[in-house]
Amino acid sequence: MKRLIIPAALLLSLTATAQAPKDKPNVDKLCGCFEVEFKYAETFSPDKSYKYHDREEISGGTELTFPVEVSDKKIVMQHLLVITDSMIIKHWREEWTYENPVIWRYKGDKVWEKENLKPADVKGKWTQTVWEVSDEPRYQGISEWVTTNGKTFWENTTDAPLPRREYSARNDYNILRRTNRLVLTKDGYVHEQDNQKIVRTNGTDKLLVEEKGINSYKRLEDSECAAARAYWDKTKAYWNKVRATWDAYVVSSSKIALKSEVDGKVLHDHLFALAKEYSSKKVSDSEIDGRIKTTIFKFIITDNQTAARP
Repeated sequence: MKRLIIPAALLLSLTATAQAPKDKPNVDKLCGCFEVEFKYAETFSPDKSYKYHDREEISGGTELTFPVEVSDKKIVMQHLLVITDSMIIKHWREEWTYENPVIWRYKGDKVWEKENLKPADVKGKWTQTVWEVSDEPRYQGISEWVTTNGKTFWENTTDAPLPRREYSARNDYNILRRTNRLVLTKDGYVHEQDNQKIVRTNGTDKLLVEEKGINSYKRLEDSECAAARAYWDKTKAYWNKVRATWDAYVVSSSKIALKSEVDGKVLHDHLFALAKEYSSKKVSDSEIDGRIKTTIFKFIITDNQTAARP
């Protein structure tokens, strides 16, 4: 009787497929071309004298979310905003990893600390990692995908830095405690948020005000995002290098501390300026990796530089 011989590559493929988590299709549904609408409203403050900031904010547009790295237990997604066919903006990036044993806890003042989790704490769970426009860290959360009462959702509460819509307009708090709830719908998904704006001082937290957010993603025809895909084809080499630089630093670190600004500008301003230089051939292929690393490392604070953080 002849023995069946399975090539090693095929065996690895079959093994990986067999181990793919059953709820991975839920993560896959977060990709696509979407009509988006963002709504936020401050709802309650324990301080009766608190003056509400823009109690209701509404914005929207078209957004493309697509995978730039995929395996059975990891999906890296890039978001691009479509303003017009000739104006595309690189937006935030998210990463989903299954049973990830590491989580970065946000401590405040642009400081994150690594925490190693036990296998039992991550079994059956997905970690969502959200990165800034500059690909610097924002926040992580870990939870299971749940289907109940006809709804499929993922929910987590975690501390995070202020989003751009807030830090560009105010500085009266320094922690956004986010409860993120991603609910799949028949034509996309809804990102519900129940947030607390926290003032953290010397390890003590004080609630400033609560906020409700409803971000809706309604699926569109892929043709509506064709300009975004063309933009990425032209710029992905540069942004993949930026992501690789961050990945190398994060994986080798136990703590991340960043400056808010260098030379009066935030990191994404510096990186977008460098992207223009690279696309116009003012920076060569042999120089670009070093320039990216130098730019990013100007924002990284080592232990002996902590006191100098703005």
